[in-house]
Amino acid sequence: MSDTPTLLYCRCAYAQVVPTGVKNEVLQQLSESGASFESVADLCEMAAHRDPRLKELAAAGKLRIAACYPRAVRGLFHQAGAPLPEDADILNMRTAQAAEITSALLVDASTPPVTP
Repeated sequence: MSDTPTLLYCRCAYAQVVPTGVKNEVLQQLSESGASFESVADLCEMAAHRDPRLKELAAAGKLRIAACYPRAVRGLFHQAGAPLPEDADILNMRTAQAAEITSALLVDASTPPVTP
């Protein structure tokens, strides 16, 4: 396991409960940061289908998730048989500003620059 946290961004494509501006800005800032992150269309859908990728993510070690309410995100992973570790950071894009979310995601998550 690496000391670098795994960053997970949920697009919340189906429930559409996260403000569009916040989602778009967080995604743009993550993309521009150069940090490695994984983007999923919708954690709710993944949990409903018991997507095996959730187990892989839960076992990844340090995990930071930009999604919805922490209790809901933990419940989704639990529902899929992939309970999150206690130290998983879950950032709520429903209530926080994009800059706050991105800043918290990227703390210690920098990756070395890619050279062509």
